[in-house]
Amino acid sequence: MSNRLLVPSIEMRLGTLVELNRRKDETDALHNRSYPTITVSREFGCEAYPMSVCLKDLMEQKTGQSWHIMDKALLEEVAKNHNLSEEIVNRLGKQKSHILDEAMATFSSRWKSDNDHFRLLCKHLFSLAEHGNSIIVGRGSAIVTQQLKNCYHFRMYGSRQFKVASIAKRLQISRDEAETVVEKSQKQREAFIHDYFNVDPRDLSFYNLVFNNDKNSPERVAQLIAEYVVTAK
Repeated sequence: MSNRLLVPSIEMRLGTLVELNRRKDETDALHNRSYPTITVSREFGCEAYPMSVCLKDLMEQKTGQSWHIMDKALLEEVAKNHNLSEEIVNRLGKQKSHILDEAMATFSSRWKSDNDHFRLLCKHLFSLAEHGNSIIVGRGSAIVTQQLKNCYHFRMYGSRQFKVASIAKRLQISRDEAETVVEKSQKQREAFIHDYFNVDPRDLSFYNLVFNNDKNSPERVAQLIAEYVVTAK
């Protein structure tokens, strides 16, 4: 299943990311500030991306600053764009790159797969998280950035019935097809985290708060996260 079916234009968001990062670099140089980053983990079928869009708007209202959303599709595009890739990775030496070295060393001893492409994605993810004002969806971001003090971690879960109904509606497929998609995709998601980090993404010790998507709308979850992050700063 293509990520492009679930997220808006990658090209548009990539251009926005480049512009926001350049503006923010100028501001950081003047004020030497540290900005928060939010990671969002979710079971497949939970409404994490709609929630993140709402959260982005709320954080911009509350902080008066620009925020951007990073997900699997956008991270993959960053890795393909050599110039932007170099720009992001080069930031690692400007702040707390030793933390990344420590984190990567910790993970490397447990990784089951030697995948240079994913290591590169981790470097981009870590650098963006360190830079701040990012909402990072998935990709083990809560695990990769555990040692960064500016990061806040949240997870969304839901009943099978809720997730199947959500996927059927978003992809405009039958309930039976959605059942298959949810089951297969969730297994792939859990295998991905286990294969690269040898941890269980359902381990609640990684997260500041967790939310039941059945009982909390994307808007409500976004409001709660925004309040938590702003008051915790």
